[in-house]
Amino acid sequence: MTNNNMERSDFFKSVAGSVAFAALGPAQPAMAAKYGGIGRGSTNMASPSDAIIDNDIMSSDAVQKSLKDIKSYYEVVTAIKGEIQKNPQADIAPYLRKNFDFALLRSSLNTFNTAFDEDTQRGTDKIIRIIIQDVDELEVNSRLKEGIPRSEKRLVIITAKLNKLEKAFGDFIAFS
Repeated sequence: MTNNNMERSDFFKSVAGSVAFAALGPAQPAMAAKYGGIGRGSTNMASPSDAIIDNDIMSSDAVQKSLKDIKSYYEVVTAIKGEIQKNPQADIAPYLRKNFDFALLRSSLNTFNTAFDEDTQRGTDKIIRIIIQDVDELEVNSRLKEGIPRSEKRLVIITAKLNKLEKAFGDFIAFS
């Protein structure tokens, strides 16, 4: 029995030593799996030149209305950007709430997106997510407290969000 217990303790010591060596050994870079166009080496962004467009759907009234709405959103972003450049203390939150109804924005983006094949949609979906998230973050960061001026840091954040939104809308419109 004593001999058997010694073997167990030796075994556990060797396992503990192996685990310690593995934990303290040289670090290896993490390698993400690659599945088709998703994974390591893929940004999963579609290019307008590679887009496969269903021309019947693209010419439909619903998609054309959505495209018109998306271009209006782009113009709103450009207008807000100009207003912030003129007056860094401008209260843009009410203007954002009025012009960026999330349900309508999402509906317009998704309706326009129906004109593309599945592979193109995987890339344009990323642009849609960027737009939705940045509109939300812009609204949160644009709020002004009464009597307290907007800080320089907050102004930098707002300007960056507006630039990113302008680019995202422009990129999305480029698929038309």
